Amino acid sequence: MSAEQNPNPDASQSHTPKQGGHGKSVSKILLVVLGMFGFGYALVPLYDVFCDITGINGKTNTEAAVYTPQGIDETRTITVDFITRTNSGMPWEFSAQTRKVDVHPGQMSEVAFYVRNPTKRDIIAQAVPSVSPGTASLYLNKTECFCFQHQPLKAGEEAIMPMVFYIDPQLPEDITFFTLQYTLYDITEQAVDVAMN
Repeated sequence: MSAEQNPNPDASQSHTPKQGGHGKSVSKILLVVLGMFGFGYALVPLYDVFCDITGINGKTNTEAAVYTPQGIDETRTITVDFITRTNSGMPWEFSAQTRKVDVHPGQMSEVAFYVRNPTKRDIIAQAVPSVSPGTASLYLNKTECFCFQHQPLKAGEEAIMPMVFYIDPQLPEDITFFTLQYTLYDITEQAVDVAMN
């Protein structure tokens, strides 16, 4: 084709990328990725603080509460349902001896949980509680709980683990039922590593 037949002889040059354009794009993408990584890393502690303040996610107290008598509200009855489960890879038997209790706000109550290590090795466990609906966790006060410390069991051993609690009378009127779930984790390796350091 001659120059006369091609109305735009410089058209082939207009598609050539500008020098340095790719470098700027890569730099911007890397900055965005680093920013996203940093935000994701900071999100975990921020989420924990948010859960502690709002009670969302049902996290409960990790230390024993002090019982401060405020009187028992006998006009209200709250049903507490107990659920137990073991994390994947945790071979223990784990069950609530009392599946459900009806309590009045301000009333001290005690329930117990059964565990057995059916394996041929010693295992250290940690129970992690969670409450549903999450708002109820703000009003559940445990004065004694097996979840406050590690629970070691030798091979073939079994145990009864108590939990003593009361519900704050300030619990919102619309909450008449909540579930307390304990999940048992095998933390033997982590506990041994900490003890050795």
